Amino acid sequence: MTGPDPAVAALRTAVRPGLAAGAGPVLVACSGGADSVALAAALAFEAPRAGRAVGALTVDHGLQPGSADQARRTAALLTSLRLAPVLVVPVAVGTDGGPEGAARAARTAALTAAAADHGATVALGHTLDDQAETVLLGLARGSGPRSVAGMVEHRPPFWRPLLGVRRETTRAACAAQQLPVWDDPWNTDSAYTRVRLRTEVLPLLEEVLGGGVAPALARTAGMLREDLDALDALAATEAAALVGPDGGLPAAPLAELPAAVRRRVLRGWLRNAGVPDLQATHLAAVDALLTRWRGQGRADLPGGHGVVRASGRLVVQLGPGRRAAPPYAFPSEEP
Repeated sequence: MTGPDPAVAALRTAVRPGLAAGAGPVLVACSGGADSVALAAALAFEAPRAGRAVGALTVDHGLQPGSADQARRTAALLTSLRLAPVLVVPVAVGTDGGPEGAARAARTAALTAAAADHGATVALGHTLDDQAETVLLGLARGSGPRSVAGMVEHRPPFWRPLLGVRRETTRAACAAQQLPVWDDPWNTDSAYTRVRLRTEVLPLLEEVLGGGVAPALARTAGMLREDLDALDALAATEAAALVGPDGGLPAAPLAELPAAVRRRVLRGWLRNAGVPDLQATHLAAVDALLTRWRGQGRADLPGGHGVVRASGRLVVQLGPGRRAAPPYAFPSEEP
């Protein structure tokens, strides 16, 4: 007796550890593309063996002609894989962040709501190639080490079991199982930055550097994430010791911390107080109250908030509509 096709086996192997480690139902987010269809098929096979119920949902963004019909076809395919329930969720896509960003925000909100409604983990079909593209985007935008560290496998309610699997493997798995795949025309439209990375930049890097670029970028993301998680843990320990009952921070001991830890303490402290949309310039202004103190006044922050240094302590001054910060709990730096 022969086993499954190697690509099919690779997908099933990828999902087993997460299924064994978790509990409760799983919903596969499936667009009808090769990555998410291959993931749905692997979970349909493995989840019952792990004692996990598995369903699926497809989001209809309503942005392309025939999107509702495509959503119904995807739902029919998922039903044929014996997934249940299978949900079709239409969303209204706004305009903030451009077409890609707005669609992603609407989709994430729909998936988060479905996870809450069903008490489920949502499985996403991001692959190693998606991870490499994310790392390159983070590098190009200079948006900090967390963006360069890429996507994380587990962040409730989301689970990305295919971050070690190549995109070509998911397509081969679909072909081996004779599963129909929908190729979204947006995925070949060079108007989108990620498409140009996929079709132009990464192939050029592979040619110039002699191959293996995507796996190398993914490995780099994993190693960087380990370092960042360690720094976050150190910052959480320091914050727990430093934040006073009034929610303030003592300036002198905080200023003595290494910059990487100190700035994480400040970021977590400000986010906990409800300061939105923190940028590097805002954090630098608050940090200057510690490291370049010359009696300067308030550091202004988004939302009408601010920070002042008074009697050797940093204190958040809340903007309109906020009376007090919640009890302190150090948040993760990652959004």
